[in-house]
Amino acid sequence: MLLASNTQFCYILTLLVTINKEYEVPATATLSSKFQISIPKSVREEQHWQSGQQFVFIPKGKGILIMPVLSFEQLKGIAAGADPTNFRDRNDRF
Repeated sequence: MLLASNTQFCYILTLLVTINKEYEVPATATLSSKFQISIPKSVREEQHWQSGQQFVFIPKGKGILIMPVLSFEQLKGIAAGADPTNFRDRNDRF
């Protein structure tokens, strides 16, 4: 089985979009020679990300998950309503 090249994949994706107008093409970016990526404007606006904001990169298989780093103020109350009765202590370990 032959794998399609990036050019062939883009062509096939373009055909699918042309045939099916309801399909939404994901935002893409290119890695620069300085290993920088500009986050597309549509993604920044949807996520309400601002310049100067810090992010954490979490490896996921052959890709990464990019998450904003939250401040302690933003984390306040994150476990509100959690049930502490099932709390597991280290005393039950060998």
